[in-house]
Amino acid sequence: MDSTGKIVIFVLILTSIAAVSLTGLREATLSRSIQNEVVFNKRAILASVGNYLEKSPSQLSDDEVLQIFDEKMEQVVLNMTGEVQEGIKAEDVDLAKERKKPEEERMLPLYVYNSDKGKFYILSVRGNGLWDEIWGTIALKDDKKTIAGASFDHKGETPGLGAEIKDNPTFAVQFEGKQIYSNAGDYTGVVVRKGKAQDKTFEVDGITGATVTSNGVTEMLVRGIAYYKPYLDKI
Repeated sequence: MDSTGKIVIFVLILTSIAAVSLTGLREATLSRSIQNEVVFNKRAILASVGNYLEKSPSQLSDDEVLQIFDEKMEQVVLNMTGEVQEGIKAEDVDLAKERKKPEEERMLPLYVYNSDKGKFYILSVRGNGLWDEIWGTIALKDDKKTIAGASFDHKGETPGLGAEIKDNPTFAVQFEGKQIYSNAGDYTGVVVRKGKAQDKTFEVDGITGATVTSNGVTEMLVRGIAYYKPYLDKI
């Protein structure tokens, strides 16, 4: 065999070894990557009830996050008429995919946090900001009309402007104690008001310079919370 043939064989052997090694490495780290994503999502959900945890969600270890979900969190999946769907957990529902379905065919994830400080219903909402999708979790107290806490995230809002829904913790804090029903019992949702909130019961201050994102949060909340009404109204 000439030197060229030997070189080709040598390169093929090295390529095969590298391919097998990379495949093995990927398989070895895949389960850990999936676990990290699961914990990240669950920690974000717990952020909406952060005031009712012994530690803030960011201070919880991964094991503590999983333990809270195992011991204190019920997972329910609803259809758009408020009926519970058996055989599926809330964490298995991807709202990004659900939004692509006809509205009447969508599934809704609902988390019920049972603590010594009360029961909280955690709703998942999703909408559009200025550049891409935004989403959040809204925790309602046991009266199902008072917001206990909220957390928000986004895919591509502008840093220092629309991204403040996630980056500025004071934005989410504003939602604590807000009502989603008027005194007459009519559903209102919560409004992110440009400038300053006019009615502190149902409104929060908007983000300066981020009107489109603020309007997107309002639309997301009013529509997204209403999706859960058929279930919440009958329990």
